[in-house]
Amino acid sequence: MTKRITIVFLLFVLAISALAQQKRPLTHDDYDQWEAISSTKITTNGLWVGYEVNPQEGDGRIEVVSHDDPSLVIKVPRGTDFNFSNDGNWAIGKIKAESDTVRFLKLRGKGSKEFPKDSLFILHLETSALEKFPEIKSYQLPRKKAGWMAIHFYPEKDIKDSIASDSTEQVKKQKKLKTDGTKLVVRNFDGSIVYEFDRVDRYGFSEEGNLLYMVNAKQDTLNNAGISLLNLESGREIVVDSGKTKYANVAFSKDLKKFAFIASSDSAKAEKPYFQLFLFDIKKGTKQEIVNKDTKGILSESRIAENGRLQFSDNSERLFFSLREDYKAYAYEEDTTILDEERVALDIWSWGDKDIQPMQLKNKSKEESKAYLAVYELKSAKMLQLADRRLDNINLDSKAKQDKAIITDDHPYRINYSWDIQIGRDIYLVDIKTGTRKLIVENASGYPSLSPEGKYVNWYSYRDSAWLAYDIAENKLINLTDGVQGEFYDQLHDSPSMPGSYGTAGWLENDEAVIVYDQYDIWKIDPKSKQSPVCLTKGLGKRNNIVFRREALDHEKEYIDPKAPFVLSAFNDINKRSGYFLGDIKGNEEPEELIYSDHSYFGLDKAKNTDDIILRRSTFQEYPDVYASNLDRFDLVQLSDANPQQENIKWGTVELTEYMTLKGDSLQGLIYKPENFDTNKQYPMMVYFYERRSNSLHNYIAPAPSASIINISYFVSNGYVVFVPDIKYEIGLPGPSAYDCVVPGVQSVIAKGYVDPENIAIQGQSWGGYQVAYLITQTDMFKAAGAGAPVANMTSAYGGIRWGSGMSRMFQYEQTQSRIGGTLWEKPMHYVENSPLFYADRVKTPVLIMHNDADGAVPWYQGIEFFMSLKRNRTPAWLLVYNGEDHNLRKRKNRKDLSIRLSQFFDHYLKGAPAPLWMTEGIPAVEKGKTLKYELSESE
Repeated sequence: MTKRITIVFLLFVLAISALAQQKRPLTHDDYDQWEAISSTKITTNGLWVGYEVNPQEGDGRIEVVSHDDPSLVIKVPRGTDFNFSNDGNWAIGKIKAESDTVRFLKLRGKGSKEFPKDSLFILHLETSALEKFPEIKSYQLPRKKAGWMAIHFYPEKDIKDSIASDSTEQVKKQKKLKTDGTKLVVRNFDGSIVYEFDRVDRYGFSEEGNLLYMVNAKQDTLNNAGISLLNLESGREIVVDSGKTKYANVAFSKDLKKFAFIASSDSAKAEKPYFQLFLFDIKKGTKQEIVNKDTKGILSESRIAENGRLQFSDNSERLFFSLREDYKAYAYEEDTTILDEERVALDIWSWGDKDIQPMQLKNKSKEESKAYLAVYELKSAKMLQLADRRLDNINLDSKAKQDKAIITDDHPYRINYSWDIQIGRDIYLVDIKTGTRKLIVENASGYPSLSPEGKYVNWYSYRDSAWLAYDIAENKLINLTDGVQGEFYDQLHDSPSMPGSYGTAGWLENDEAVIVYDQYDIWKIDPKSKQSPVCLTKGLGKRNNIVFRREALDHEKEYIDPKAPFVLSAFNDINKRSGYFLGDIKGNEEPEELIYSDHSYFGLDKAKNTDDIILRRSTFQEYPDVYASNLDRFDLVQLSDANPQQENIKWGTVELTEYMTLKGDSLQGLIYKPENFDTNKQYPMMVYFYERRSNSLHNYIAPAPSASIINISYFVSNGYVVFVPDIKYEIGLPGPSAYDCVVPGVQSVIAKGYVDPENIAIQGQSWGGYQVAYLITQTDMFKAAGAGAPVANMTSAYGGIRWGSGMSRMFQYEQTQSRIGGTLWEKPMHYVENSPLFYADRVKTPVLIMHNDADGAVPWYQGIEFFMSLKRNRTPAWLLVYNGEDHNLRKRKNRKDLSIRLSQFFDHYLKGAPAPLWMTEGIPAVEKGKTLKYELSESE
């Protein structure tokens, strides 16, 4: 009997071994098929869960799964942009054209107008019945009320295509009049009630779904454009207006008694039409023009913004709208006697400008369309200007229900923004009834918001490292966190700027208390100080290194409902476990564990009408699939199964490690190991880092072409160990700090015995690219290095521009990531000593640099400076410049190319693989675009 068991066991071991041997490493061809799940949704009744599944290239699908039975799955091939009906009985979405068909048409030289259009599907969840409509532009559902949908179609094909047998005269008679409008179908989900309308240009539901507005386009030269409402209960169409040349923004009042719209009667050919604001009484069917550019009280030299804010207050008594600068005529601009080639084109940089010229140019369109908020009081029929050219940044509460608003003004301090991104701002309180403004705080350091009931203005003050509130009724400034036994500013902050906060969860009902986060725990603070601050998590977070944060499960409410479940996310920043706990909003009980494990959890969502939930869960080895559960029991049921092909791929593992820096600090890092790891072997090792990354222990890393950095899953699958160390920075010494953390971290892994010390490489991008460049000037421990978009010379980079934002680069060195903490003239040696360029003659490590010519973050010339210094010193170096690409690659074709070159480069130096021809021969300019030279050389 024993002998038989032994034989069976051996056969089992051999079978497992054979299965393992069948696995293969990842290749660059695997990227396209790797799938990602997105757009997870749960029905209001909790019965169904839906999500999109898309490969990186090719056709995706929508999957709709029973919440309680994962075997019941309905798939919609090529489905996208879907929603569930508000009653939870239907799903509706688009079906994209087949990607192969579109690609074929592109190869044939066809334009996008000839591509097949999207279709629409309507899925009955109970019966799985599927209805489709071809060639649709868009669809809409009411935000709240169930039962209706609107489907907007592309133009029908010319009638001549379908009446080939008719006479020419018949065709002429039946030929449709030219219009930009198309068919709109409004129907209930089962199709028992259908309304059809022609030449609709735009449309939209009221929030509750009782009414639908339609803007009709004109036909040919007829001036018959118009706007109308459809009463969905009666099916009656109400004409609101007609004959205008353009209809712009619209709004429904919450009580559905009023409808507002913006329209213009100026010529359709007018380049600068003026607009008027109209109010329509839905019950009476009457319309009146309430505001135009000449209305009393309107901002001087302004006009109504056609697409600016248009919103009724929550009580339907006010209408908010926006004004913009009037059209200004400049003689030089309008002089038609000047040829384009005769016009002067220049930028003038002035020392007195608030923003420097590149930033002005970047924000030009935003400035040209800047809006100034105004309000129209329906009862008094009066308008009031709330914002103006000096104080234009006004913030209403989300539902516009309060009689107050906040204006912030940073103009007095704006000139410093190029080097001080934490400038102050004056905070004003605005009375919406009278327009009166009151300065409540001058030069505040923070971003204020209004509490839900409008009793307080609150913000985190960087200068005070505290949460502040202004009591509007008492005209009193309150330090909310003064004396509270928590750490409310970032404890890991290590840059020369004021630390930020851990955030806030919001306010309780009736503004009774504000919920604020410290490093680990959650505090309830009474702004009136009638009750002492309460630690809602009872100190459990700090005692156990668990970061607790509230999960917002009801996005409709502005406040935290004390009757709703107080669900908390939990993350242990030492062992990286995470999960969810049930807290006590009163603070009487410690949080109760719901689920807490060695995974990464995210995406928690609750059905509106039940306690059914969905969430995502992952580890490095497990893709973050969709799971279903219930708040009562939290027994997870897996619903999705993305990427089953991973079973046939050599993957790997990850573990957390600790090591000591040269300064004596304890840090953590991640060690990724190949599958079937053998402690008796010595592996080549890649080192990658960016600030602190150890919290990503349980993150899944999908195989994907690289935008800038190594794909860890690919390298681990192909036999590399990958080490990702954390870095702690000392202000003024970013380069030495990297050395003090990375080098001993690498040495600690070498000491474990399974890494070949002669075959270690390092790679990083941007800030990581800079540190790679610095490190190889200080050590020869790396056999090869990859530096993406590295700053090589801080002295030349300091005075440059971040072209992506138009900002001066000064702030980065003085306050943020570069961490010098002073100007170039205050700390010249810090800039020099932290710059790799000044030590380029020390570099012996072969380097692959990527720096693209449209980089909007790090100036392209930095990569050139580094490359030229290496070339001059005869250090093997290659510079990849993807034309027209930004800081990180955006185009997939370029990402695939970089991935191949990264792996070939490191395989050559760390595995002894033959070098590709692009490394040995280069690609001369005359061969550009003709060859990629991935082929491996036969000999060196």
